[in-house]
Amino acid sequence: MRPSPERAPRRPGGRVSRLLWLVLGITFVALGFIGAFLPLMPTTIFLILAVGCFARSSPRLEAWLLAHPRFGKTLRAWREDGAIAPRAKIMACSGIAIGYALFWWAVRPSVAVDLIVAVFMAACAIFIVSRPAPGRRHDISSEAAEPRSS
Repeated sequence: MRPSPERAPRRPGGRVSRLLWLVLGITFVALGFIGAFLPLMPTTIFLILAVGCFARSSPRLEAWLLAHPRFGKTLRAWREDGAIAPRAKIMACSGIAIGYALFWWAVRPSVAVDLIVAVFMAACAIFIVSRPAPGRRHDISSEAAEPRSS
């Protein structure tokens, strides 16, 4: 007996594994949407994680997030190029700086703890800033290289 051609290919992993990825993806979506309304709570990182979970569990939910009118472009840029838009970089680094300032003000950590947290947060900021901007690899095209006739 031949498999029906309209059936989608099975995702790797067993049923329990796919269910766990699905639950984790839904949890990340919930955290991402909460982060869209709460200051200093990230949104995009949770949605990036959700897309990864849905890639292992639900092609329909993965496609929904990648086509989302507000977040889809950002998620596709990250998936395709590891890219972060300049405005998002500024917002993320500002959030890191504000978070560090609030931590320092509220906790008054010892010098050792202060340095550990500062190094970790600086490493995160450096990683964010070092990512390419979306579309940058397409700046030099054959069209742009040819002079325009007027």
